[in-house]
Amino acid sequence: MSTAETGSERETETVDTEAGPARITWLPAKTANSATSAKTANSATSVRNTGARLVLAVSHGAGGGVGTRDLRALAAALPAHGVTVALVEQPWRVAGKKVAPAPKTLDSGWRGLWPALTAAGLPVVAGGRSAGARVACRTATELGAHAVLALSFPLHPPGKPEKSRKDELLGSGVPTLVVQGGNDPFGRPAEFPPGEYELAEVPYADHGFAVPKKSGLTEDQAMEILTTAVTGWLSALA
Repeated sequence: MSTAETGSERETETVDTEAGPARITWLPAKTANSATSAKTANSATSVRNTGARLVLAVSHGAGGGVGTRDLRALAAALPAHGVTVALVEQPWRVAGKKVAPAPKTLDSGWRGLWPALTAAGLPVVAGGRSAGARVACRTATELGAHAVLALSFPLHPPGKPEKSRKDELLGSGVPTLVVQGGNDPFGRPAEFPPGEYELAEVPYADHGFAVPKKSGLTEDQAMEILTTAVTGWLSALA
């Protein structure tokens, strides 16, 4: 069961899952016919399918919500390129909890959301940052994701490269793009193993894509690097 609330530019939908209620914030693609279609839409599905060519569903990490700089930047940039963005909040965040549950519970919440994400009949790219990227990789093949976008993939815990999570990344089974900060303590780009995925680096950035002032790179420039990489990759997907 799901409930939806529609606004002028975004729509919020609550979806029941085995892990509890989750929330999706939809930002519809902005196309030539999207304004007219949105005005005449009578359902949640029609609002989010106003000329979009695909859906990018992205979830947060274990330490924050969907208001992070990378997710905000993608939500602002991608609709103009025909991509509907779905910002996904896991049940533990909706419930107001401060600590993420075990991976199997995160996967259960994501599975429960999937029918709502695919309801418009569009290809869905599964994505997330940090822990959300791990969920997307672990479940991509099972759920039939079109591709995976892994933002700040936590290749290993900080300072513990021997505890690698590379198998999750390499096992996604679908086209995958990793966008990683150059100084991410959870795995710098040079640490990533060879494999059938693409990797884009945001120079100097940490796990949250923050860049130090001494780098000479502003936050806006860092986010432009990120959104340009993602936009180009999505455009090239078959």
